[in-house]
Amino acid sequence: MDAAAGKLNATYITFGGHVELRRYRFLYFAVMFVVYVLIICSNSAILGLIWVQKSLHQPMYVFIAALLFNSLLFSAAIYPKLLADFLSDEQTTSLSQCSLQSFAYYSLCGAEFLLLSAMAYDRYVSICRPLQYGATMRKPTVAVLLALAWLLPACQLVPSLFISRGYRLCHSTLNGIFCNNAISQLFCMDSRAPYITYGAFIALNTIVLPLAFILFTYTKILIISLRGSGDTRRKAAKTCSPHLLVLVSFSCLCSYDVVAARLEVDLDRTARFVMTLQVVLYHPLFNPIIYGLKMGEIRSFPA
Repeated sequence: MDAAAGKLNATYITFGGHVELRRYRFLYFAVMFVVYVLIICSNSAILGLIWVQKSLHQPMYVFIAALLFNSLLFSAAIYPKLLADFLSDEQTTSLSQCSLQSFAYYSLCGAEFLLLSAMAYDRYVSICRPLQYGATMRKPTVAVLLALAWLLPACQLVPSLFISRGYRLCHSTLNGIFCNNAISQLFCMDSRAPYITYGAFIALNTIVLPLAFILFTYTKILIISLRGSGDTRRKAAKTCSPHLLVLVSFSCLCSYDVVAARLEVDLDRTARFVMTLQVVLYHPLFNPIIYGLKMGEIRSFPA
């Protein structure tokens, strides 16, 4: 009791979302370590191909490279701590470290949506306004889109680092295996309305609006493709299908994160554990596979 109180006073947080950790800790570690190595190798391989092959120095592939680099940053924010916890006797973190991990997690998730928006805009100009593509998608334009994709979500989340300092912890156990927005449930708050409003504002700017823009651009692309020739339809399907596949899968995982954490849905512990692992496993691991298989120029690059 005293030890728990001491930890609470010292603003330490315990992760309580692991399942049968003492029994399967080495299995969890081995599986997730292999996954992390695959994430690093696969994303780095595609990044390396795009870097060294001058024919791939085009906006579409630059955005793909940025998306894969974002996956590496996302994994680096989650996996090292997750792997350490699997082998530790206590799965704890400080409040400041937890806030920082949550900040990195959501800023990089927001960057993913904005990068997908930039990719959708690139495809829209390429397919719907091909004569204007060279003038529109210049290097400065691409650089600005990349900068905004990473800076906007991070800048919007900076206040969250200071908001958490204004509250004290009423609970010390987080119902998860890493820090996400469920951390708000641990604070002593008279009213959660301001926190929910702030979260809704961020979600609107980094998820809802980019998603609406992506759907709008792909609708326009679909209309133009149906009116065009067979070559136009094949080009649209070849370049847009990977983006749509990534968008759908990533949106579903983000929806789970919002529903499970923000709305405090009472899920079975094992189901929550498995789904949480999917959130940090799926898109960093499968994005390079999707783009490597679908993009002909990358797939045909000589060994």
